[in-house]
Amino acid sequence: MERGINSASTLHWKRQVLAILLFGISFGYVEAAVVTYLRPQFDSVRATFIPATSRGDLFPMLSPQQVRAAGPDMVRLVGTEIAREAATLLMLGAVAAAVGGNFRQGLAFFLLAFGAWDLSYYAFLKVLIDWPKSLLTWDVLFLIPVPWSGPLLAPTLVALTMVGTGLVYLWRESNGHAIRLRLVHWLGACAGALSILAAFTWDYRNVMAGGMPRPFHWPLFAFGEVLWVMAFLHALRGGDSL
Repeated sequence: MERGINSASTLHWKRQVLAILLFGISFGYVEAAVVTYLRPQFDSVRATFIPATSRGDLFPMLSPQQVRAAGPDMVRLVGTEIAREAATLLMLGAVAAAVGGNFRQGLAFFLLAFGAWDLSYYAFLKVLIDWPKSLLTWDVLFLIPVPWSGPLLAPTLVALTMVGTGLVYLWRESNGHAIRLRLVHWLGACAGALSILAAFTWDYRNVMAGGMPRPFHWPLFAFGEVLWVMAFLHALRGGDSL
């Protein structure tokens, strides 16, 4: 049977989980604060190229041609934003790796940190700038490697799934009953994650070209969510790890 998290007591495990959650929530505020600074800059440029849009609208996005036409400062700002997104993922991964004693623990902590960060990010945006208006409001989720977009209900469900699976895995392992993840479980989870990613990027060419987003691909998203959850539940029922 695998050792418990860093061979620590349940109290240590709870402390680790609390620390990761606090990190994710705090990081979510930092991310929301950055967006409150960036939004006015993008709004002013968008008003030049897309005058019919209202302040705070995210779509249609500026096309690459419009970004270049806006000048080197805007090109630099977009490049900085993409680099910031990459740094965000690295920070979440680095913290998870530092806390986790092995790859599976690190992955579970990453899911926990990512989910907490994502949920708190939107919660703090609502507090700071009263956005989004509802869970059906569309957002540009990521720009790496292409724009991700979708109604906020979708990333919220993903974040809740990440927090839930991460917590259950870590709780089971802290009690000496680590979940045995076999190849079929990894394949199912990865296929589910790729399906979700495909749903978020399904319309990226149109969105990137400055078009309004087409209806979200809910069937593909639901397939990915179900596949991910079913793979985890199947592993959960498999008993203790050897």
